[in-house]
Amino acid sequence: MPTTSRGIATHRRILDAAADEFARVGIAGARMDRIIAAAGANKAQLYAYFGSKEGLFEAVIADRVDTSADSVPFDADDLPGWAVRLYDRNLEHPELARLIAWTRLERRPTGRWFDGAEHESKLAAIAAAQEAGRVRAGDPADLLILLIGMASAWSPSSSVYTATVEEPESDHDRRRALLRDAVARLVAP
Repeated sequence: MPTTSRGIATHRRILDAAADEFARVGIAGARMDRIIAAAGANKAQLYAYFGSKEGLFEAVIADRVDTSADSVPFDADDLPGWAVRLYDRNLEHPELARLIAWTRLERRPTGRWFDGAEHESKLAAIAAAQEAGRVRAGDPADLLILLIGMASAWSPSSSVYTATVEEPESDHDRRRALLRDAVARLVAP
């Protein structure tokens, strides 16, 4: 990780350019030269900061998951609201869903794409809400995965329909209401 403000700015430009490239064409299709050109950086900087294409991809995933998790406040007592906020986040920032889809296709075809550490506090909050009788019983990880899937039903990773910010707000309001109701019913004790 760079220590100077100039190095930090270059590091960020590389991450952002790589996120765009990986989201657009995946890991195998991404070209380091395009990332370097888009970031206004050079090969030495990129490899010094990230080591390899795989290291860069892992850094992009970690950065985007952290940014997304930090921007969508989680409340185990309002799982329907959280799912709606996640729907909105996917709508505003479709690149994360694309990056996760590429991860699933090219890196981790089975099992959870996260190791649980990123979601440990969410899983603990769900377990506490379950123990208090506010959320249905069951494996907190399975419940969280189902909620993420429901909130992502109209994301770029959907095999059926991908929503965009250009659609009428009434369409999004209808989806938000459906999602809120479906999650409320799902998590009811």
